[in-house]
Amino acid sequence: MPDEPLDHLVIGAGPAGLQLAHFLERAGRSHLVLEAGARPGMFFTTFPRHRRLISINKKHTGTADPELNLRMDWNSLLSDDPELLFTRYSDRYFPDAEDMVRYLADFAGTHCPRIAYRTRAAHITRDGAAGPFRVTDERGGTHTARRLVVATGFGLPNVPPIPGVETADLYGTAPTDPSDYTGRRVLVIGKGNSAFETAGNLIETAAVVHVAGPRSLRLAWRTHFVGHLRAVNNDFLDTYQLKSQNAVLDGDVRRIERRPDGTYLVTVAFVRADEVTKDIPYDRVIVCTGFRMDASIFGEGCRPELAIQDRFPALTPAYESVNVPGLYFAGTLTQSRDFKRGTSGFIHGFRYGVRALHRILELRHHGVAWPARDLPAGPGPLAAAVIERVNRSSALFQQFGVLADVIALDGRGGARYLEEVPAGLTGPPLGDGADGHFAITLEYGPDHDRHDPFDLSVGRISQSDANRAHEGHYLHPVVRFHRAGAPPTVHHVTENLENEWTSEEVHVAPLRAFLARHLAPAAV
Repeated sequence: MPDEPLDHLVIGAGPAGLQLAHFLERAGRSHLVLEAGARPGMFFTTFPRHRRLISINKKHTGTADPELNLRMDWNSLLSDDPELLFTRYSDRYFPDAEDMVRYLADFAGTHCPRIAYRTRAAHITRDGAAGPFRVTDERGGTHTARRLVVATGFGLPNVPPIPGVETADLYGTAPTDPSDYTGRRVLVIGKGNSAFETAGNLIETAAVVHVAGPRSLRLAWRTHFVGHLRAVNNDFLDTYQLKSQNAVLDGDVRRIERRPDGTYLVTVAFVRADEVTKDIPYDRVIVCTGFRMDASIFGEGCRPELAIQDRFPALTPAYESVNVPGLYFAGTLTQSRDFKRGTSGFIHGFRYGVRALHRILELRHHGVAWPARDLPAGPGPLAAAVIERVNRSSALFQQFGVLADVIALDGRGGARYLEEVPAGLTGPPLGDGADGHFAITLEYGPDHDRHDPFDLSVGRISQSDANRAHEGHYLHPVVRFHRAGAPPTVHHVTENLENEWTSEEVHVAPLRAFLARHLAPAAV
């Protein structure tokens, strides 16, 4: 008799795989994690190349509330163990990558006993359109499961199709010792954190460093997307603007020619000069243009549709492949849901996405109801519940616009308050929508990245004017009422510098009035 398929097979023992494995273990579900490396978190043994994380580690927040503290702790995974907080592993605001490797090893050793190390998934097939998944590893072993969750992170560099790019160095393999570049002219292709991390490392030794890319440079402090260039990596910009031989080139690299002496001649078409083209000599070229998913292990019949230049799997709001039922994704591979605007690519975001995924798996496949609490469907109790959550929740704070608390009305004067439901999810656990539901998110305003946040002459919104709450640029609560067959109605809660929405006049009373307008007269 063949072995009974596992409930869930997880590929990858990085942060997302470990987070899900912990939830599966706690729920008593049969599962196994396949990990190609000899230890968990292998990505962090190599990346970032210069070993400083850009995920913050704020130990001293002024509060003992563990939920609020997670808003400022971008590295911890979710568990009930107070010893397994990343803040116990480093005192540094931007910690060393080795601290993450150590932390993940301890988390796995405590919470994740079902990991098969040195077991690289080589090929994935499926027995029919609805049958179990079969994963063959590199040693020829086979593993079957009813559901497959891919949490591998990126498997390949994202290399742009530039003629001659194969002769350049890649971010993942280029030497990191600055002395290797002494007196050299260096081109770094890319305008993200890896590019500026690389360029910044060469300021003291290279003769000239150019950072090139066709799109405008985007700064995280302006866009509020933590994957855009962070201040911790932008020292290089001083050397450009203050004329220290370095430069940021707003242009499209058209061709890379490696010459017989090992140097390069690179053709750049400048965007700001009507695509004037110039051939520029360099001694070294380093490509820092991000990563992409490796989809080569998927066989016919279970190959997921890809999105965003084939870099990510295309997903439903349930983190499931849009074309392969039962194939789910976790971690940084879920970025198609909030690409270049949210936090699904980072631990402090996807840890909550993984928790939502686990709740979906429990609901769909094990009959476990979404965690919820019952409330009377009156504007007072509902407003109090919303205010309590937006002032404390770390999930809504970090997964802004991606996860929503939901108040589902039962039409009989009652309501159920469900926490952290993926925005856009339909059906269970929301019900049929006949009586409607409220969705509560934290969101930035639509124009939040269109002006300089340090320019005090523009974008000023009074934090005491509830009538202008919808004009707010910065993170604030948004409540929507949804009813089947009708467009949603929207209420904004006025933004607040300290993210404290407690004023009866400015925050609570207007919310209570909005809720009252959408409740049955008997409930009011």
